[in-house]
Amino acid sequence: MVHYECVVVGGGLIGATAALGLAHQGRSVALLEAMTPLPLMPAVPPDIRVSALNSRSVALLERLGVWSARTALRGAPFRHLAVWEQGAPSIVSFSSESLQQPYLGYMVENRVLQYELWQQLITNQPLTLYTPVTLQQLIRAQKGWQLRLSDGRQLTTSLVIGADGKHSAVRQQAGIGMSGWQYRQQCLLITVQTEQPQQAITWQCFYPSGPRAFLPLTDHWASLAWYDTPDRIRELQALSWPQLTNAIHQAYPERLGAVTATAAQAFRLERQHAARYYLPGLVLIGDAAHTIHPLAGQGANLGFRDVVALLSVLDPLPSLEEAINLEVSLKHYQRRRQDDNRWMQRAMDLIYQSFSTQRAPLPWIRQLALRSVSRCTWLKQGLLHYALGLSLEG
Repeated sequence: MVHYECVVVGGGLIGATAALGLAHQGRSVALLEAMTPLPLMPAVPPDIRVSALNSRSVALLERLGVWSARTALRGAPFRHLAVWEQGAPSIVSFSSESLQQPYLGYMVENRVLQYELWQQLITNQPLTLYTPVTLQQLIRAQKGWQLRLSDGRQLTTSLVIGADGKHSAVRQQAGIGMSGWQYRQQCLLITVQTEQPQQAITWQCFYPSGPRAFLPLTDHWASLAWYDTPDRIRELQALSWPQLTNAIHQAYPERLGAVTATAAQAFRLERQHAARYYLPGLVLIGDAAHTIHPLAGQGANLGFRDVVALLSVLDPLPSLEEAINLEVSLKHYQRRRQDDNRWMQRAMDLIYQSFSTQRAPLPWIRQLALRSVSRCTWLKQGLLHYALGLSLEG
C-alpha cells in the first residue's frame, strides 16, 4: 500500500491542473484518471468541447508551464464580446481595449489543453499517474483516507481531492449531499467551418427559445452553441450535415455569415451545488462541487478559481499530515469559494429565467437593463472585471 500526501481523483482540466500545482509545491501527489488523453494530430478538426478561458485562468496555466506555443496556436483569443436580444435595438458590447488588456479571453479546445496538461504531468517527478483506473472504494482511515482502485491497488493519503466531475464518486462515497435541478433547455454544440476569417469576437443573441452563441476558433473554424428545448435539440441532431447547415442559416443572425456544419453533440444542462466542499482530509473542486448553466462560459473558470484558492490555502503548510492545520485550511478554502460559486449560479439563473419568458413587463425590463449596462461605463467595466477574474482573489 503506497502513501501520498494528496491523491487527486479525476484528471480532467481541473483535476490535472490541481495535481500539477500541488506537485509544484513539492508534495507527493497521485492522480487517478479513467482515460489517458489521445495524442494530438495537427490535421484533426477542432474538438467539439471548447472552453472560454479568462485571463486569470490563462495566467494560472502559464505559471504552471502548461500554456505552450501549441496551445496558443490552437486557441483563439477574443478581444470583443457582444450580447443582445433578438428583435431589440440595444446591444451590449465589451472590448479588451476598454480594460487595457490584450484580450478578453481565449477559446481553447478541451482536448488540446488536457493533452498539454498531461505532458507536464508525465515529466513531473513528485507526481504519479494511475491510468486507466477508477475509484472503487473510499474508506476513512485513522489518519487520512484509504482508496481502493479498480485494478486492485490500494493507496493511502492525507488529502483526497475530488475532481471527478458532476457524478463524482468521491462526493458520493464521502456522503456529501448535492442540491440542484435540470434546466428546461439543452445545448447543441456545433463545429462549423466559416467563410469569414476569425475576427477575435464572440457574441450571443437571446431568443425566446434560448440563446444562440458564436465562439471563434482558429483559422476558419468556430463553435456554435444553440440552446433550445430538448425536443428541438433532438430534431436538430437527426438532420444531415447539409440540413443542419441550412437550419443554422435560418436560425442564426445574419452576422454569422456562411458556415458549414461538420460535427455536433448535445448536452443536458444542470445546476448542482454540494452541501459542503470539504470533510477532514477531503475536498471537492470543479464540477464535483458545483455545476452552472454554461450561457456565460464561466464553468471552467470557476473550476480554475477553485484550484487557485486551494493551492493558496495549502501552500503555507509544510506538510499535510497535520490534520488540524489541514482542516483549518480546507475550511478557509470553502469560505472563499462557496459564496462566489453560489453568486455566479444565481446570476446565471437570473439571466436564464429573465430571457425565458415574454410576459410583460419582462421584455421591457430586459431592454432597460441592457441599455443601462451599455451606457454605464463603470457598470460595464465592473461586470467585465469580474468575468475576467481581474478583481478577485481566487
